[in-house]
Amino acid sequence: MKTAQGRTREAVALEPLMTRAQAGDNAAYRALLTEVAARMRRLVRRRAPWLSAEDTEDLVQDILLSLHQARGTWDPARPFLPWMVAIARARMADNARRYARRAAIDLAAADLAETFFDAAANTTEATVVNLMSVRKAMDELTPAEKQAVDLLRLREMSLAEAAAASGSTVAALKVAMHRAMRKMRGTLWKE
Repeated sequence: MKTAQGRTREAVALEPLMTRAQAGDNAAYRALLTEVAARMRRLVRRRAPWLSAEDTEDLVQDILLSLHQARGTWDPARPFLPWMVAIARARMADNARRYARRAAIDLAAADLAETFFDAAANTTEATVVNLMSVRKAMDELTPAEKQAVDLLRLREMSLAEAAAASGSTVAALKVAMHRAMRKMRGTLWKE
């Protein structure tokens, strides 16, 4: 049901809780998080029905953490629910990217077991040479580029998470990652 201002009744119920929570009311904040968690579970189940119950709960907790971190940015003059859904969409997109990366890695690894199972194909010398090549390529990177590779590729963080962890901006991380990949490709293809 819509109010005179065009907001849904359920969205209006959350706004006073958030306003009181921003003012330091812990009981209102707990009530808000409980209500938002229930709604986000329904949203995640509807948008990503393939996720297990544990993965759904992990994603909901990630959304709640993002809400907690961004709670000071909500403007009480604006509707709460669209702001909250924007946060949820961003977290779900990050989760989908991680899910796709994991699936691609699992698929690639499944082939490796059959392709390289033969002991002759798994020589220690080849492994050492590959490791040395990667180390050499990494040594040629600047500290910012190394950090970008570590956070974005090795730890598989989203750009927002990596920016928060490094104290850098998303744009700076994108530039550092692009430069790092270009340098590493050049180094590895020379060999």
